[in-house]
Amino acid sequence: MCGIVAYIGKREAYPVVIKGLRRLEYRGYDSAGVALLNGGKLNVYKKKGKVAELEDHVVGKDLHSVLAIGHTRWATHGEPCDRNAHPHLSGDGKLAMVHNGIIENYGQLKKELLSKGHQFSSDTDTEVLIHFIQEIKKSNQCSTEEALRIALKRVVGAYVILIVDEDNPDTLLAARKGSPLVIGVGKGEHFLASDASPIVEYTKEVVYVNDYEIAIVKADELILKNISNEIQTPYIQKLDVELAAIEKGGYDHFMLKEIFEQPQTIFDSLRGRLDAKAGKLTLGGLREHTDLLKEAKRIIIVACGTSWHAGLVAEYMIEELCRIPVEVEYASEFRYRNPVVGKGDVIIAVSQSGETADTLVAMESAKEKGAIILGVCNVVGSSIARLSHAGVYTHAGPEIGVASTKAFTAQLAVLALIGLKVAMEKGTITEQRFQHLLDELEDVSDKVAIALELNEQIKKIADKYKDARDFLYLGRGYNFPVALEGALKLKEISYIHAEGYPAAEMKHGPIALVDENLPVVFVATKDSYYEKIVSNIQEIKARKGMVIAITTEGDQVIPGMADDVIVVPEADELVAPIISVIPLQLLAYHIGVLKGLDVDKPRNLAKSVTVE
Repeated sequence: MCGIVAYIGKREAYPVVIKGLRRLEYRGYDSAGVALLNGGKLNVYKKKGKVAELEDHVVGKDLHSVLAIGHTRWATHGEPCDRNAHPHLSGDGKLAMVHNGIIENYGQLKKELLSKGHQFSSDTDTEVLIHFIQEIKKSNQCSTEEALRIALKRVVGAYVILIVDEDNPDTLLAARKGSPLVIGVGKGEHFLASDASPIVEYTKEVVYVNDYEIAIVKADELILKNISNEIQTPYIQKLDVELAAIEKGGYDHFMLKEIFEQPQTIFDSLRGRLDAKAGKLTLGGLREHTDLLKEAKRIIIVACGTSWHAGLVAEYMIEELCRIPVEVEYASEFRYRNPVVGKGDVIIAVSQSGETADTLVAMESAKEKGAIILGVCNVVGSSIARLSHAGVYTHAGPEIGVASTKAFTAQLAVLALIGLKVAMEKGTITEQRFQHLLDELEDVSDKVAIALELNEQIKKIADKYKDARDFLYLGRGYNFPVALEGALKLKEISYIHAEGYPAAEMKHGPIALVDENLPVVFVATKDSYYEKIVSNIQEIKARKGMVIAITTEGDQVIPGMADDVIVVPEADELVAPIISVIPLQLLAYHIGVLKGLDVDKPRNLAKSVTVE
């Protein structure tokens, strides 16, 4: 959601910023803009639409500058249009600002500013904020840095703010609360961005800005201060990301590349943690909190979207293995319903980006009430990682496609490790079962690779059903959340209406939808629910529904019932979701492509949802 890129140094700033904005297109946006200092004069160029349209807009303009800020906007306040695009200028035209997040009390601030004669050219909260900073600077006769500090004490909401000041052409100002900001440190230059993808080709040394910090950035100097004006020591970290990881590598789309990366990303999520031959499982990130985990009176998993589906699978895993009650909550609802949370509860927050606003707020609320917070996320140094008492990284690498694929299977692998670790420490699993599941997890990457060999078959099935108006996805047990995830992927990528249900729940309403025009996808791998799901397939066929079945090698029953069958390798039912979701990802991908849609950047969606 929204993207920020900035540069200050010795090279031409515009090419760095515009390339960075292209790298951030995956986040979801509806307009783009840049501000540059040319000869001490601020020039702002912005345009509704894609970054390519901004590039066309600036053809022939003087773009020479060693300082620039850029932005891709995802509309919150005000419709997508040129005037609402970022950057925004102060009333005197001397300050330019880009902003990620939402200023919740902008209405009150705007009313005050209107009474003092300010005029606004957009509908955004961002323009209100830059006018507010200008007003403070004028009335207090202070620097822009001091005005920013004063303003942020009045601001309610989430933000990452970058400011260029015409009167201080050698300095960029930045501030952060609730939205991510990373600063790349080069030799005589600095790069600022919403995440590391625009930075990685220039430097591997980065500083992650913390909440309530202000960065004063010059070409050869980085100063961090807190909102009380106390200097903070920047903590420089090394990026563990290669440029190839954020490029397509010969694939038509990032989504397809990331689907096919899963044998490696699942292996990476297990590497160094799982040693099946030695019968060992090591989770260093949980070492100091294992006792609290095994003694937890309950575990609450908070997440959104695809991560919520991973949490549902983990609920089955942890309750079976550890015999601890588990609740899975939408993070967006968790805070506002005044949940009963306290000491003895463990909150597991699951997020790909580590910046999901709803999940962060849920964590903060639970932490205040005394719960232990564990994070499961993909991005090192992210807000969720820093807010957690402990946690485990998924190590899936950058996920550029908006619809999550490899992050989901990495989450499943890591959550399985957590369940197994706690079960072994607690003594609720036999050594034989523990060893069996270690072996199963060690083999799962190879089985995912086999499932990916079905790509061409699934493409043909996608062509057969691409014009359907609705889909129904059904599964039982561990495969119920997989059905939900399959339906979500199809909705995200193809814009076809799809519903996921527990197969047994079908009779309590959804069966009314079934006719000869409705494709019904069954996740029907061999497990303890197998006989029941065979009966559910018969019920659909009796009503002329079209059945697409994900089945296990050696199944002799379901292939004779289904219209189309996709056969995946056999696995223990606890591990099977990592494999059975692969065909559903490919089915959604191919239907989207066959419909001529941009599967990497689905309409209205953002990769990292950093506002509530």
